[in-house]
Order: sequence, then structure tokens, then C-alpha cells
Amino acid sequence: MKLDILVFGAHPDDAELGAGATVAKEIAKGKKVGFVDLTKGELGTRGSAEKRDKEAKAAAAILGVVVRENLEFADGFFKNDTKHQLEVIKMIRKYKPEIVLCNAIEDRHIDHGKGSKLVSDACFLSGLMKITTAINGVAQEKWRPKLVYHYIQWKNIEPDFVVDVTGYIETKLKAVLAYDSQFFDAKSDAPQTPISSPNFIDSVTYRARDLGRLIGVEHAEGFTVERYVAVESLDDLI
Repeated sequence: MKLDILVFGAHPDDAELGAGATVAKEIAKGKKVGFVDLTKGELGTRGSAEKRDKEAKAAAAILGVVVRENLEFADGFFKNDTKHQLEVIKMIRKYKPEIVLCNAIEDRHIDHGKGSKLVSDACFLSGLMKITTAINGVAQEKWRPKLVYHYIQWKNIEPDFVVDVTGYIETKLKAVLAYDSQFFDAKSDAPQTPISSPNFIDSVTYRARDLGRLIGVEHAEGFTVERYVAVESLDDLI
């Protein structure tokens, strides 16, 4: 299956938090989008890997994602090395996306920066014909995505561009809150974490509103890039 957009996240819920509204908008426009989680988030303070797997499937269904896979790398301990790069390359060559979205380049959680660099490097290496990979014994063809963008996560990093996601923030929040073991629940007696407070969920909406304010729309999501953003004419920008 060829996808238009492939979204990678170091943990289940990264993609929803960073780019959930953008994904919902692109799917509404007819794009085929898939998610690949690098780990099961098994080191998370709240919930379990099994619980997060169910939550991830529910979140994907809310957004309309056509496929979601998990590479089952070691949460907290995966590396940007040949072994892990080859597994990511297999996913890129399997789905042949035009656009890849991935973790923030630098962030609070060490897996976010590691995941960002791992996926970015794999996107380049995937285009080299002398790197051979196969799935179920079938050799894969080389493939390099046209674009790699990094979504914003914990830190308020200055975006290189923003996407107008007006009308899609509620879908994003529903997908995020599908991870009910991770986020605010007044009835839960689970240990508190930086993302389990009501303030964190409020911050997700606030960031979208603030980025939207800066470009004159209701809500927006921001991304950073590895190369210049190009336009065909001066009036391409909204």
C-alpha cells in the first residue's frame, strides 16, 4: 500500500499530540496516512504497553489512519544505528510516502530527539539502491520521501511553518484523549506525570490557538524543516 504521508513517533501518542489535527485535515482531503510507532512506550509511568496498544488503535481509528505499525524498539534505549535504521527503512520502502512527519529534533524526552534523527537518517538511506532490505523474503525497491518535517512536542520550539488546522482541533483532542491511561482523569489514582495534569491538555489547545492567532486563523500546528521551504510564487502563502 502506497501512502501519501507516513508519520513516525518514538512512542504511541507522539504523532497525535504533535500532528493530530494536520493528519485529520489531510485525511479529510483524501490523503492516505499511516503511523509507525518506534516503541510501545513500555517505560511510561502510567498504564502498560498492552493498554497503550489498545489506545493507539482507538486513536488511529478516530483520525482515520489507514495503517498503524509498531517496530517494538526498546523504549528509552533504542539507538540510531544500522540495526534500527534498517527497520525504519523497511517501513519507508513498504509504504513509499511522499511526506514523512517525525519527532521534534530536540525535546524534553531523550527518545524524541533520537527518534527524530533516526527517522531522518533512514529517509536518506532508504533512497540508496545499494542498501538492500526485504520483507517476508521479498526484496524492496529504494525509496526516498520528498519531504521530512518535524512536529513540535513538549518544548515551544519556533516553527519554520504552520498549518491552518481550523475545524480539526476537536478531532485531534479526541484522538489524544483516547490514551486515557496517560492523560488527565480526575478519578484515576495513578502516579502523576508532567502530561497527566489538566493544564497539559489545556496547553495543547492553547498552542494551537496561539499559532493560529499568529497567522490569522483559529487553530494551527507548527513544524520545523531540514531544508528551505519553497514556494512557486509570492502568493502561495496564506
